[in-house]
Amino acid sequence: MYDWDAKSFIKAIMGVIIYSLGVNLFIRPMGLFNGGVLGLSQLINEMLIKLFTLESTFDISGILNLLFNIPLFVLAFMKVNDVFFRRTILCVAVQTLALSFIPIPETPIVDELITSTLIGGLIVGYGAGMFFSVGGSCGGTDIIGVVASLNSKKMSVGKIGIFINLIIYSISGILFGINTMIYSIIYSLFSSFVVDKNHEKNICTTAMIFTKDEPNNIISYIKENLKRDVTFWKGKGGYQNSTTYITYVALSKYELSILEKDLDKIDKTAFVITNEGVGIDGNFKKKI
Repeated sequence: MYDWDAKSFIKAIMGVIIYSLGVNLFIRPMGLFNGGVLGLSQLINEMLIKLFTLESTFDISGILNLLFNIPLFVLAFMKVNDVFFRRTILCVAVQTLALSFIPIPETPIVDELITSTLIGGLIVGYGAGMFFSVGGSCGGTDIIGVVASLNSKKMSVGKIGIFINLIIYSISGILFGINTMIYSIIYSLFSSFVVDKNHEKNICTTAMIFTKDEPNNIISYIKENLKRDVTFWKGKGGYQNSTTYITYVALSKYELSILEKDLDKIDKTAFVITNEGVGIDGNFKKKI
């Protein structure tokens, strides 16, 4: 299943559907716009409606989003890796179907603009956090950002996204008014905040693993499965004055959850102390 186990596969699909529900049920009825390639697709869709006086229910933004992503799929395959490529194609395909078939209400579900903006941002951010947390992606600026960050340490997915969104929201403000631009930005910022809280790969953690036996198996597991290096040293247990080995590693919260799940299989006597949300600078690779 595109290199996912069944649980991760289902989580990615559900995340994309939840994301699409938030967009179509709460954001689109208010005339607000997403950022990135999807936002560009929505802008073109709305311009076609105005230009040709089409019905407000006319919506091809999902299809346009797919078409814009095709050259980016090629970029992902050539510059990133085939796993990221396959997962992105799956998520974009599901997103296209969901955005095309989930009906956009003719009248907003929630009349108050700021309330609908925040509810939509919450749902969209939660859905995006779900598929991001298992290594999924809905393409667009994600692909551009990943490629840029692989080629330059000064670039990141976030920086690329901010630059592209600035252009899209500026155009939306010119064409559809300053209120549309402002509330679209509020929606984007709030959904990004929810993504960061839900996306475990964004959260840096440290772990100290205490064992009575030499930690060779734990060190090998971390190096081979998590692709992280470790520091370890020998200490003394205060209760029995016995030798204790301490293994220290910095990793993401997502990687920590994998380590905690498998630790009992590696060393049944081990216990771990973790610290979440730490600041890590220098030569620490954030795995996207």
